[in-house]
Amino acid sequence: MIRKIPAASVLALAISTLTAQNAFAQEVPVDEASADDVDDDRTIIVTAARSVLPANALPLTVDVIGNDDLTQQAQISGSVVDAVSSLTPSFSPTRQKLSGAGETLRGRSPLYAINGIPQTTPLRDGSRDGFTIDPFFVDRVEVIFGSNALQGIGGSGGIINQVTVGAPKEEGFSGRALAQAVFDNELSGAGFGWKTAGLVSYKGGRFDGTFGAAFEKRGVFRDGDGRIVGFNGTQGEIQDSQSLSLFARLGYDLGGDARVDVIASRFKLDGDGDYVLVNGNRATGLPTSAVRGVQPGIPARGLAESVSLSITDSDLAGGNLVTQIFASRTRDTFGGGVFPDLQDPLIPPFGTLFDQSENRSRKLGAKFSYERALPGFEALTATVGFDALLDRTEQVLIATGRSWVPQTDFRSLAPFAQANLALFDEKLRLAGGIRSENVRIKIPDYTTLAFYGRRAVGGGAPKFSDTLLNGGIIFEPIDGIRAYASYAEGYTVPDVGRITRAISLPNIDIDTFLDISPVISNNKEVGVEVKKGPLDASATYFWSTSNNGQLLVLVNNVFQVQRQRIELQGLELNLAVQMPIDGLKLSAGYAHLYGRSDSNGDGVVDADLDGGNISPDRLNLAAAFDKGNWSARLQTQFYFARNFRGIDQRNNFGGYSLTDAYLRYQTGFGGISASVSNLFDKQYISYNSDTTQPTNNTVFFAGRGRTFSLAWDYRF
Repeated sequence: MIRKIPAASVLALAISTLTAQNAFAQEVPVDEASADDVDDDRTIIVTAARSVLPANALPLTVDVIGNDDLTQQAQISGSVVDAVSSLTPSFSPTRQKLSGAGETLRGRSPLYAINGIPQTTPLRDGSRDGFTIDPFFVDRVEVIFGSNALQGIGGSGGIINQVTVGAPKEEGFSGRALAQAVFDNELSGAGFGWKTAGLVSYKGGRFDGTFGAAFEKRGVFRDGDGRIVGFNGTQGEIQDSQSLSLFARLGYDLGGDARVDVIASRFKLDGDGDYVLVNGNRATGLPTSAVRGVQPGIPARGLAESVSLSITDSDLAGGNLVTQIFASRTRDTFGGGVFPDLQDPLIPPFGTLFDQSENRSRKLGAKFSYERALPGFEALTATVGFDALLDRTEQVLIATGRSWVPQTDFRSLAPFAQANLALFDEKLRLAGGIRSENVRIKIPDYTTLAFYGRRAVGGGAPKFSDTLLNGGIIFEPIDGIRAYASYAEGYTVPDVGRITRAISLPNIDIDTFLDISPVISNNKEVGVEVKKGPLDASATYFWSTSNNGQLLVLVNNVFQVQRQRIELQGLELNLAVQMPIDGLKLSAGYAHLYGRSDSNGDGVVDADLDGGNISPDRLNLAAAFDKGNWSARLQTQFYFARNFRGIDQRNNFGGYSLTDAYLRYQTGFGGISASVSNLFDKQYISYNSDTTQPTNNTVFFAGRGRTFSLAWDYRF
């Protein structure tokens, strides 16, 4: 069984710390204004929760990273994923690569979404879902912790919903502009990067439109010792790359409280391919590096496109209507090489055959929900809805034209209902709901590659139906002080493509192949919060299990999916205090995570999850100042050492700490800001590299060393 933390210790920590739901996160008010000036969570509406009830009425752990905090973190680190990781103690340290494989929230993969549109490609997880839009177009990030099915397939670890910039509120033209430069510690030309972005909005009567573009050119990264950080040519890099992000929003007020919006975005990131790998040496501690050279084939790149149409009415027959239809497309190209699993005796030159793969995925989806208080019984708020999703994904080998993962069709139809009952003048609330998931996975007959035995696999269209439950209780005896307990089930599919492409046994038929059955995870948690005066504090403890979970295991130097029972638990503590010094806020956040799996299939967990499946324990400390024209932030993340039981001890983690700084001054013509990441130029091996593949010298990556950024932004 999973190791227990003594109840007395949990209670002592809760009483002494009473931390906030992420001390670094801000909240979003009902009218979608900047979240950074809101302190009362009775005004917080979290769109990813699919309810207009305020956050304090929901039995969920929720963080909202407001626009000011997001802008700060994006300048320090460069991406939304890094911003979430820096501010969320139970999120993994990022790999600082294009691939986010192994980056988890509470030990499970989160569902990334943009305005509720899923960015994940679950049928063959390319792990590029954190890089599908430039942060310049993101107004705020909503983080819902723990397994749940609020947004459908994929939220086993939680939901990270990126809400894009809203419609303009003032008549006429408005907009933003940004210019930014990035330097490495050596001020080298190879390490220089820059970004420029602009956004223009117009509102005239009932019509409004917003259009924007952001271009970024990234140089190479250097570690704390001044060496170029090694390139992951296969999975993809964000260093030595360029990206172009386009955004458009058109809106029209239909009258009353009804509105129609069309939102489109396109994000393309291309690796420049100017560097080749230099192997490291794990035995001597020498990290993987890179030198100038030409990568073979097409450098790794990613493309994400989406468009959505939504019609909303916040006062339709006394209730709130939200409808959305969307279409999206992704192309994830992976770097090539002479890989053993891509060799084929029938295709010369056997043994030295070069190839590379590309994930191709398309989605069509629709969402509908209607929420209102029951007439004559206003204390009860009910929501009914229906979600539909169609996903078609394949993975092809583009150099030889072979199919690695056959075209796979996924269909999900899911009606749901939620209820929230307020009692005793809203001091007590009972919440619960049900969702019926009806999934079909259709795969044609196909033959695996020669590496797997050229096995003929019978196609099929298995169907899976599951009823998912959630429920909770919220007790708020005094405004700003509440406790809650909840249970929620999450639902996702395993990496079907990784499973089906690696079938090496004869006589397998998809209709009876249980390894592709969905993963059902559950999340139980208890929490207490205090949001009074200068104090913003809470403590949360959670338990999460899945009987047939998904685990990435390295087999013959290739990661394969294994279906194992997984048990997780964790403690999250955060604290934010507004100090007597005007404008100064101090904050701290702590997360303890522990997870085990059933490695031998006997129904009892017996091995720790490795660093590719769970994040380390972490303490975040920060001091922020905001007064007048000045704002500043100093933050440190402490990643604590971890020894793994039941697995390769070479994966043990030694721990490290990183400090960042940010300073901004608002002039009469825009704001000027400067930031430094890894302020003390710490030399360290990234968490994922340090805790996985202990004999692979090609992926022994150091983390990024001291990096400077200067930016100017202007709003009109």
